[in-house]
Amino acid sequence: MYAVEVREHIMIAHSFKGELFGPAQNLHGATFVVDVAFFREELTSDSVVVDIGRAHDALKATLKPLNYQNLDALPQFAGKLTTTEFLSRHIFDAMADAARTGALGPGGEGISKIRVTLHESHVARAWFEGPVKAA
Repeated sequence: MYAVEVREHIMIAHSFKGELFGPAQNLHGATFVVDVAFFREELTSDSVVVDIGRAHDALKATLKPLNYQNLDALPQFAGKLTTTEFLSRHIFDAMADAARTGALGPGGEGISKIRVTLHESHVARAWFEGPVKAA
């Protein structure tokens, strides 16, 4: 299995509801380092997994609406707990859509799975990994 990974970061604010979250129930900030890995069984005819530039552009476009935002105030997250795990799936869904719709360029349709890892700190991270299925 071949893989290529791109990286970006975002700064957000959010809060959680429920005793499980202790002091994180209060509004707090987070800076996430976001890694997106693209996997495929065979390389394209150009001997790549995916166009790295287009993959990075797609990641930046996915993260732009979240960057420097209070996620509690965004309508798409109303009533949601925007945990690190939740956000990794949110970003995965957008990146899988980019692969299916051609936003990653020629060969993007051959991506078999994607892993999105959010590094919450130097000691904690979460990810979502799944297949890229046809829409």
